[in-house]
Amino acid sequence: MGRAFEYRKARKLKRWGNMARTFTKIGKEIDIAVKAGGPDANNNTRLRILIQNAKAANMPKENVERAIKKAVSKDTSDYKEIVYEGYAPHGIAIVVETATDNHTRTVANVRHAFTKFGGTLGTSGSLDFLFERKCLFKVTKPATFDIDEFELAMIDFGADEIFEDEGVINIYGTFEAYNAIQKQLEESGYEIVSGEFERIPLDTKELTPEQRAEVDKILDKLDEDDDVTNVFHNIKEE
Repeated sequence: MGRAFEYRKARKLKRWGNMARTFTKIGKEIDIAVKAGGPDANNNTRLRILIQNAKAANMPKENVERAIKKAVSKDTSDYKEIVYEGYAPHGIAIVVETATDNHTRTVANVRHAFTKFGGTLGTSGSLDFLFERKCLFKVTKPATFDIDEFELAMIDFGADEIFEDEGVINIYGTFEAYNAIQKQLEESGYEIVSGEFERIPLDTKELTPEQRAEVDKILDKLDEDDDVTNVFHNIKEE
């Protein structure tokens, strides 16, 4: 098992543990997906996976349908995906993904989270080279399954790391391979549990418990912001 597995194993998923924020996050992503590709999940691959993500997060079906209807209405908020990058104390790089209808509010909140606890907000693209963008799909493990055979088949579609975790098959692939991997999984009859994008640090930094506590103040503050959808960092986890 490779670097992506170790990152997945250690990554703090505090935000996804909060049901209300999870629903808000998915709702915003549905809004963006519908406006980009339409409300028909059969013809909108991103929306189709988001509906699966919602199901995996136990988001009520009526909430999903409401989010789709809201996205096609004229009075809906216009959400944009914006990425912010900055440094926490001790040289820790942090990438913050947001979905916002008010850029001024969001950048002010993100900047405040950094500066209040000794960090600095950088310019767009300044830290992107420290992370590798990946897509990640989770599928239910079939009753009869040969992971080696599956891995050989999926390599042709852009998958580069596959592992099993508690009865779920995790498939990491290149950022660009998202659509190809999704299409292959669906055509092969696999039950997709979720599909998302991640940023895997190319190198990590080890911190003392005291240093980690300093950085966690920024991470926790960002986690509290409803505009923030994902936070990635390069801290070496135990």
